[in-house]
Parts: sequence; structure tokens; C-alpha cells
Amino acid sequence: MSVEQNTDLVPLKVHGVLVDPNTDTQIVVLRDETNADVLPIWVGTAEGTSIRLALEGIVPPRPMSHDLITSLTDHLGMTISHIVVTDVKNNTYFATVHLLSNGLERTVDARPSDAIAIALRAKSPIYVTQDVLKRRGGDNLDAWLAKLDPQQFGQTEV
Repeated sequence: MSVEQNTDLVPLKVHGVLVDPNTDTQIVVLRDETNADVLPIWVGTAEGTSIRLALEGIVPPRPMSHDLITSLTDHLGMTISHIVVTDVKNNTYFATVHLLSNGLERTVDARPSDAIAIALRAKSPIYVTQDVLKRRGGDNLDAWLAKLDPQQFGQTEV
């Protein structure tokens, strides 16, 4: 079954990255195509910066780790077909990077922040399982989302 035919997977776009004023982390905000479902993922500063650079189309003078990974896959003849946020346990998200090489698909475990940064550079789709969307956040998610200032996002929807 192809990714497009898998009804368990919901396509997401990176809506933006903002700084959490209460912690030393950043928040990657993912939304579905209709903006009905939102998935915020807290990430470290370095990972948030890497995602923000990719969103804004900024290429650093020296490659970052995510640039290196996409360059290596290109040179090895591999394609990053898509990434999937696969699980959430104790408020920690899990993801996989799906690689195609010579007609074979391989999956690699990854932190969602790394998988998202790689997907943006490779221009690959980002998905989440229906189950993760159901179990995301908590009761306060809608109230938290309502308080977000769109000005904090920078360039969005990539």
C-alpha cells in the first residue's frame, strides 16, 4: 500500500517554529491541510534553529548535520521519500525516516525534530499517524493554541 493510500497517515505541513517562553526549548507547530489538526512538538534550540533555517530557505555557509544527511543520501543514490511521526509516549514523540534505494524501502528511527529538519531539506512529505493525533497534547492544547501569536512564527507553511 502506498503512502497516499494509507488512511492511517495524515499529511502535515510545518506551520512554524516558535520559542517557548517558559523553557529553553522551541516548538515546531505542524498542521494538517485543513488546519483542523495541530501537532505541536517541543524540540531543542539547535533543532528548532535548523528547522527554521530550512523553512526560511537559508543555507548556512557550512553544512549542518541535517544538510550532511541529505547530501549523503543524495550521493548514495537514496531518496528520502517521507517521514512519519509514529508514536508518543510520556509526551515524547517518535518518528521514522523512510528511504528508497534501488526499489527497496528502508526505515530509520529518528527524533521528530531531526526527521522534520531532514524532510524540509529533502522536500519530502511529513505524516503523522491517526493514533498519535488522538493522543497528542492534553486538555489544555486548544487553549494553548488560541494564545499563540502568529507573529512569532516567521515564514510558515512549508
